[in-house]
Amino acid sequence: MEFTTPPYLLKNASVQRVMLQVLAALLPGVGAYVWIFGPVIVVQLALATATALAAEAAMLKLRDKPISLFLTDGSAVVTAWLIALTFPPLSPWWLIVTGTLFAIVVAKHLYGGLGQNPFNPAMIAFAVCIVSFPALMSQWPAVGMKVDLGDQVRVVFGLLPRLDAISGATPLDTLKTALKLEDGQFSVAALLANQEVFGFFAGRGWEWVTGGYLLGGLWLWQRGIISWHAPIAFAGGLSLLAGALWLANPAQFANPLFHLFSGGAMLGAWFIVTDPVSGCTTPKGKLIFGFSAGVLAYIIRVFGGYPDGVAFAVLLLNICAPLIDHYTQPAIFGMKDKA
Repeated sequence: MEFTTPPYLLKNASVQRVMLQVLAALLPGVGAYVWIFGPVIVVQLALATATALAAEAAMLKLRDKPISLFLTDGSAVVTAWLIALTFPPLSPWWLIVTGTLFAIVVAKHLYGGLGQNPFNPAMIAFAVCIVSFPALMSQWPAVGMKVDLGDQVRVVFGLLPRLDAISGATPLDTLKTALKLEDGQFSVAALLANQEVFGFFAGRGWEWVTGGYLLGGLWLWQRGIISWHAPIAFAGGLSLLAGALWLANPAQFANPLFHLFSGGAMLGAWFIVTDPVSGCTTPKGKLIFGFSAGVLAYIIRVFGGYPDGVAFAVLLLNICAPLIDHYTQPAIFGMKDKA
């Protein structure tokens, strides 16, 4: 007998299908990246992907696991793309390779492989590299740089010297540094008025890239690949603290819109905190996880030593995820809370 109505209708949601849709959702942000900063990001995506697949195959072989089954599930490619998109596109080739190898070998397979890693592999790669190579991880492309793809590729592979004229800090880092140097003599509003650097509200060019990530994330939500809890909670936590401090002292703190569309906020909200392996799984847990990560990301990026705090905030919450899930389990149907 064949059943065609719920609860017997199964959802077609294989790992490969989900990962392919995540990659598709990243394409609007990648397209904006190419349009504004040049196609060198495609080279970094290819380099990270090749490294991730090679490392995945080698570890599967060492662990005596079926290579073709796991190599084609798309999880390694998603990790590679997230690494490439969080690293500066003009970073040297070996930096991308090092970060990707650490993510796949250490953060993923040494913990047991797909579904067993307690930390988000891409964020582990970012954290390790920004601590080890802070100068290289802070050299982002200048908007409107007149450098052709060939010269950009030669910079990546060390065939041309790295030039300060084609790289610089992100708008988030620029604002943070300017406020420290000016020692409170100029307000945030005056600094943000410089549209050459900060664009309309969050960084010239970066507004389009983060807007692309937002569009892709909303598509994943509409497709049912992710739920709304963690992304909305992350944006809420970041905006709430940013808004409170901005209202209290607008001369020293930027408005919530700037923080939402600068740095890795949108990428983190829709593609990082929604990781079903290293994040929370219960609805209430996702809300707590996302909100706490948003608050921590703001605290680190504004008061900490790093220009952006999304990676460190997510990793800190990864540690708490099992405990959060434990205390937010929904009640069993038909059972009352004995407490």
